[in-house]
Amino acid sequence: MAKAIHTMIRVLDEARSVDFYKTAFGLDVADRLDFDSFTLVYLSNAETGFELELTVNKDRSEPYDLGDGYGHLAFSVADVDSEHARLTKLGLTPRKLVDFAPGGEVIARFFFIADPDGYQIEVLQRAGRYI
Repeated sequence: MAKAIHTMIRVLDEARSVDFYKTAFGLDVADRLDFDSFTLVYLSNAETGFELELTVNKDRSEPYDLGDGYGHLAFSVADVDSEHARLTKLGLTPRKLVDFAPGGEVIARFFFIADPDGYQIEVLQRAGRYI
């Protein structure tokens, strides 16, 4: 059986991205592999074994074009309201909280926030299938 272990995104500024993911989601550097032309930084926390791999291409100076194929990363939290307030207080500008109720019943409560490179991140209340 296959096991999902990480997802990778390309970032311009390693320190800025590591700081964002630490501040916003409590992710710490689990490993860092430095090569001649690029660096791989693996971020994780105690909540899961799944990691976020940041790829820093050393010759890159302009922002990445995220294109129209990228969707989003998602994190679940115990209290989406307090996380929204915390991130707002930190100046990280999360977007508005949404109660997603397509059939009249709320099936998800969430907000989105962008990382320093523009990657969209969904923050969901832990409930239902989003535990």
